[in-house]
Amino acid sequence: MWAQGSPLNNPTVRAKKKPSVQARAQGQARASSPARAQAQPPSLRGRALRLLGRREFSRAELESRLRPHTESPEELHALLDELAERGGLSDTRFAEALVRQRKDRYGKRAIAQRLKQAGVSAEDTAAALTGMDADTEFHTACALLQRKFRHPPTDDKEKARQVRFLQARGYTIGTTLRVLKASVTAPDC
Repeated sequence: MWAQGSPLNNPTVRAKKKPSVQARAQGQARASSPARAQAQPPSLRGRALRLLGRREFSRAELESRLRPHTESPEELHALLDELAERGGLSDTRFAEALVRQRKDRYGKRAIAQRLKQAGVSAEDTAAALTGMDADTEFHTACALLQRKFRHPPTDDKEKARQVRFLQARGYTIGTTLRVLKASVTAPDC
């Protein structure tokens, strides 16, 4: 069945395998396992810093993520205030990061809606969206439509499909119709 020189037939290779799931459940795991079993769950501050180390969060998002891990809301609000004071938590920075991340795939309306869902204030949303003017949004929608469909619409069914696509991405009907008109007259917008 197995070749003579196969590593599975070699007893030293088989001996180096990790313990099975049952063995680990019975406490027969690696030497570091008892230390891991006695370790305390991460503190609220540790959880917050670990989350913020991965990506930016709005204050409301971070609060909802940390709420199940705290006994008192006052402790959570104090931690969030401290993080904001030290510059580790910023709705403005979150809004700018989200706009940077989504501006090539979504319209201004969809990005503004996502920021509203995340609990970002209207002032921070408006400040983050200042770089997305109508001309930039038009060119972004044009490029997005070309990537997705490659050819201008040939009939009303295809046109409706492309309109729905851009509308679902948060582009206004005016921008959508301008893009479709431009794609028919000049395929590269």
